[in-house]
Amino acid sequence: MTVEPFRNEPILLFKDEAERKAMQAALTEVKAQLGRDYPLLIGGDKVVTADWLPSFDPSDPGRLVGRAAKAGPAEADAALEAAWKAFETWKRWPQEHRSRVLWKAAAIMRRRKFELAAWMVYEVGKNWVEAIADVAEAIDFLDYYGRIALNLKGPEAVPLYPYPGEDNEAFYIPLGAGVSISPWNFPVAIFTGMLAGPIAVGNTIVAKPAEDSSVVAYKVFEILAEAGLPPGVANLLPGVGEEVGAHLVAHPDTRFVTFTGSLEVGLIITETAAKRIPNQRWIKRVVTELGGKDAILVDETADLDLAAQHIVASAYGFSGQKCSAASRLIVVD
Repeated sequence: MTVEPFRNEPILLFKDEAERKAMQAALTEVKAQLGRDYPLLIGGDKVVTADWLPSFDPSDPGRLVGRAAKAGPAEADAALEAAWKAFETWKRWPQEHRSRVLWKAAAIMRRRKFELAAWMVYEVGKNWVEAIADVAEAIDFLDYYGRIALNLKGPEAVPLYPYPGEDNEAFYIPLGAGVSISPWNFPVAIFTGMLAGPIAVGNTIVAKPAEDSSVVAYKVFEILAEAGLPPGVANLLPGVGEEVGAHLVAHPDTRFVTFTGSLEVGLIITETAAKRIPNQRWIKRVVTELGGKDAILVDETADLDLAAQHIVASAYGFSGQKCSAASRLIVVD
């Protein structure tokens, strides 16, 4: 199939009046929807539990953004079971068809970008530029993973170095049902990327969003369903990390774990997943993205006024609550 080259989604700076009006309209529309309840999504079914996770506007702590049904171990077990059931058919989909689902999701997300940005303004306190950039990055993940997965499609063998006297082949195959545990600071971009990568190549996923951003995570799942993602391929499981997250990581049926967050929790996940427990059939794969120390280098050729602007923006944008925030300044005299 012929596919256009990947291009990054443009990031809006709201210098255009039409963009500002579109964002203001989205904020008004979303404000009218605040305070609703959102179920778990397991195997395509909406599941309501006895407990709820309330999400409040950080800029107005008395304003309820919404309530997400709170999952526990029983719901985690059901979600993994649904993911494995969906895996049996999803892994057999032609790669082109899986990629098209991701591209359609990207197109829908592009159409709803102001709405998603507005949800992030209310739920996690992002400013307009940070919020719209978050959506743009999520669109990039969907577009890019859909393309890169085409290079990994089976059952063609991957060329290997031709050692004399040996006939070697390698094949890429889906692993199975895994778990993604994502942070609140990029509740659309990282949440989307952590589930889009695995499902792009035929895996299925149980996605546990951060407790503080479970409402906007539900909105992402609305888009995936509209794009035609089959039930059970992605399952939404809001809950407390120490409860449902820990249960999923330790579960014998979890094939792989992806996590973005703190070093402390990442090390706990790595240690837990490394332990083999009864009824476990494989060694779990773990991918963690933890904290970073980001440096900005300023040398003698730099425009110091411009450098100062970018240093402040990098270090203090979104109050520095992101792993990409500048934390070290290296000045060359």
